Formats: sequence, C-alpha cells, structure tokens
Amino acid sequence: MPTLNLYTNVPVDTVVASDILKDATKAVAKIIGKPESVKCRFFSFLSFSFEPKYLRMTCYLHCSRTVRRYFHYVMILLNGSVPIAFAGTEAPAAYGELISIGGLGPSVNGKLSSTIAEILETKLSIDCSRFYIKLYDVQRSFFGFNGSTF
Repeated sequence: MPTLNLYTNVPVDTVVASDILKDATKAVAKIIGKPESVKCRFFSFLSFSFEPKYLRMTCYLHCSRTVRRYFHYVMILLNGSVPIAFAGTEAPAAYGELISIGGLGPSVNGKLSSTIAEILETKLSIDCSRFYIKLYDVQRSFFGFNGSTF
C-alpha cells in the first residue's frame, strides 16, 4: 500500500507522466520490498482511471474483506503545473510525500529520496537540490482501504 504523492511546478505531458508513474512504482516497490501489485482470484473487479487535467492515475482494487490484508500494491499520484516557490524562485521544483505501512527506515528512506529525485531529474529536469520528500511510516489502523482500514 505504499502511496507516493508527487507535486511539481513543471508541466507534465501524458507520455512523461506515464513513464514517471511506471518508474516510480517499480522503484518504490523494489526499495521498500513490497510488490507493485498482487493478483488474487477474489477480486470483484479492477479498474483504472486517468485524469489528464491533474495527471493522476488511480487504481481501484475491490476485493473481499476477508482477504484484504493479503494485498500489497503501490499507488503513485503525479500532479504537474502546481504553483511552487522553492528558495524564493519558481524554477523547476518538486515535493513528495510517501506513506507506507512498514518498510521505511534510515537506509531505505535515503534510497527512496535519491531514487525519486533521480527520476524527476531525468524525466522533468528538476535538480535534486530542488526536491523535498517527506516519508511517513504509519500503523495499519491509520490507513483506509475498501471501506475499512488495513
């Protein structure tokens, strides 16, 4: 259930957004040690929605409450063209927040920060010195899904 919210003042086109979503999903899953997604025969349905206006891609996974604890998947939200001032300028910058139930710690957090910064620098030309990321390790009862909590 790791969730990464990224905000940048750089306009992001759909092709670049798709690349960032794919790269960030793989990176977060690998570094935290949780799979990108897990398939289960108990799904009632799986659907995707893409909102170009905000460049958000969301995966909705509906499953039986009795098996919900066995699902792990990564969600990435990318918000482009967000007004951001960093160090007194509006030069390309980004801010991120990653929330996870477990899997975070000093060495993992450093790897996440550098990897996400590298993706943003490669795809959007945002210098890593103009990127902050806040990392949250939350308890299961503080993160909701499917009408309940994990």
